[in-house]
Amino acid sequence: MEENVEERSAATPGVRRDEDIALDLMKFVAVTTGYGRTSSTAAGFQAGGESKAEDYARHLLELYGQCLAAVQGKK
Repeated sequence: MEENVEERSAATPGVRRDEDIALDLMKFVAVTTGYGRTSSTAAGFQAGGESKAEDYARHLLELYGQCLAAVQGKK
């Protein structure tokens, strides 16, 4: 039987997974730097197929990957 996240964290208090640390790092970087936010405030039709939300989500996923690699010691 596979143990769930709560059981693992209860068994090893104070130990965090790399994914959790990377997520916190991504949140910190994104909030403090405005990473991935579009600077354009123009109204009207936008060229291209992606919406601002999709573009922002893509930027955040890329940042998360970079943070996870940094936490795991990859280059």
